[in-house]
Amino acid sequence: MNPNQLVIKFASRYPKLIGLTVVLGFSGAVFNGVSTALIIPVIFGFLGQEIGMKGMPPILQQILSGSTNSLPPNHRYLIMMGWVLGAIVLKNLASYASSMVSSRLSQTLTRQIRQDGMRLLLDVDLEFFSKNKLGDLMSQLGGETARAAEAIRITTSLFTTGITIFVFTAFLLAISWQLTIATTILLGLASLSNQFLVKQARRNGEILSEQSRGYSVMQQEILSGIRLVKATGNEDIEYKNLSQLIEARENAELQSQATFAMVPLLNEIAGIVTVLTIVILGKAWFETQPGSLSTILLTYLLVLFRLLPFVSQLNSQRSSFANAAPSVQVVADFLRRDNKPFMPRGQTYYSGLKNAIRFTNLGFRYPGNENWTLQNINLTLPKGTTLALVGSSGAGKSTLADLLPRFYDCDMGGISIDDRDIREFDLQSLRQSMGIVSQDTFLFNDTVANNIAYGVENSTRDSIIESAKRANAYQFISELPQGFDTTIGDRGVLLSGGQRQRLAIARALLKNPEILILDEATSALDTVSERIVQQAIDELSRDRTVLVIAHRLSTIQNADQIAVFDKGRVVEVGNHHELLLKRGAYANLYRIQFGESLAKTGR
Repeated sequence: MNPNQLVIKFASRYPKLIGLTVVLGFSGAVFNGVSTALIIPVIFGFLGQEIGMKGMPPILQQILSGSTNSLPPNHRYLIMMGWVLGAIVLKNLASYASSMVSSRLSQTLTRQIRQDGMRLLLDVDLEFFSKNKLGDLMSQLGGETARAAEAIRITTSLFTTGITIFVFTAFLLAISWQLTIATTILLGLASLSNQFLVKQARRNGEILSEQSRGYSVMQQEILSGIRLVKATGNEDIEYKNLSQLIEARENAELQSQATFAMVPLLNEIAGIVTVLTIVILGKAWFETQPGSLSTILLTYLLVLFRLLPFVSQLNSQRSSFANAAPSVQVVADFLRRDNKPFMPRGQTYYSGLKNAIRFTNLGFRYPGNENWTLQNINLTLPKGTTLALVGSSGAGKSTLADLLPRFYDCDMGGISIDDRDIREFDLQSLRQSMGIVSQDTFLFNDTVANNIAYGVENSTRDSIIESAKRANAYQFISELPQGFDTTIGDRGVLLSGGQRQRLAIARALLKNPEILILDEATSALDTVSERIVQQAIDELSRDRTVLVIAHRLSTIQNADQIAVFDKGRVVEVGNHHELLLKRGAYANLYRIQFGESLAKTGR
């Protein structure tokens, strides 16, 4: 999709605004041309000089003579002046209305682009985010979209300016087609000279767009990893790197401004040359019409003077559009959906688990990776029971947990709920039935209450407080400066790890999910925090269907089933006692973790 196609795509959604812009732009141009063309004849008539009507446009001849011949001279000139003033008033009214409609159209298109961009980011699969830098995406949604919106605004201005030039050219042709041909050739040569600047503006725009994205990416990465930057004492190095990007971006901006500054200079020179040439040609061509020479030539020159600023404006707008066009291309590529991964949404509303969740002959590998992350997984999770996944890091436990809410879809086999493939269920209703608590808890820079209530519509204060109590979070929340109304900072930075986990559990309790996924929710906590959080997890897990990933085996000894993973495969399944008796992989993990032989345990 090229820049023009993007503009057309969004503009076609608003035909009424487009039509109104055209009508108002044309009307304003006509009134502007009429008022300009009438000024010289009216002034000559008012001063008592003979008005040469021969060669004037028919519409002006009608206004100047046909509608006022029956009136006394003084009244006639007053009426003619009234025509001029009326045309000027109508021109300004039409121009104002056109400006407002054009601004409305531009704002509407800009809003639509931003909304479509945000909708795309919310709809696209997680695979997309794993392959794209967050800073780059923020640049595309922010700065690049703003520059693309500016290009769209310029496009609407180009359109109205083009209409005005067309109408003025029609008046010039009506006054003298010979002079208009000469004018067109001269101004055409000026436009050709501007073409070099247009190409240079486009190159400058590409450089500026690239520099802006680089700056945005590095800025986001530095701020996201500010703890690491400070911990390694790398502030000066990062400052130097960022300063270089800032300097490069500003240099690109300066080069763009230098290019823009050249456009008015060329246009002014071209305008002066054009006017002088027209005076010389007009005198030569109209020598045989002395009565009409002054009126026609001065009227032509006045209309031409009024036209030249619009031609200059058109050239400047072309350069500005060329400078912003690379951003339009970036946004056009960003908004494409045919080259991005989207999860099939499913059609059947998920109404609840009745029997069991089954993983059948399941195989999965991450996009672009030839190696299988999971192979031949066969597990059953009956309703109301707990299935624990254990094994070394990288064995595939978290990947299996990600497949259940369909963050990814499996490549072989499938997952079914009550013998129905989960891909058939409406994706939103399926995910809303699940609660996920992981070791990397995400909290918004918002109040405690709003973080607990996130994702739960129409939650009450009492229900939020009750969830906090069940999650063992009420006491520490009460000790915060504003209690439940305390803002906890970016990603909950003002809270400890254990406190963040308990808020996540409170959120899950408030949501009251039917299916619960716990992904090493206590692995990063100290012993005291783990004990408190584990009590909250036990409360959360009661009477639910639970898939839990555990690093510490002490937290899952009461699970109904334990599946041991090794290199993407399930090597053992059973409960805690059964697996210890097998003296296999699970028993070996238990021995390594607790540092004691099975003989000492009495099992």
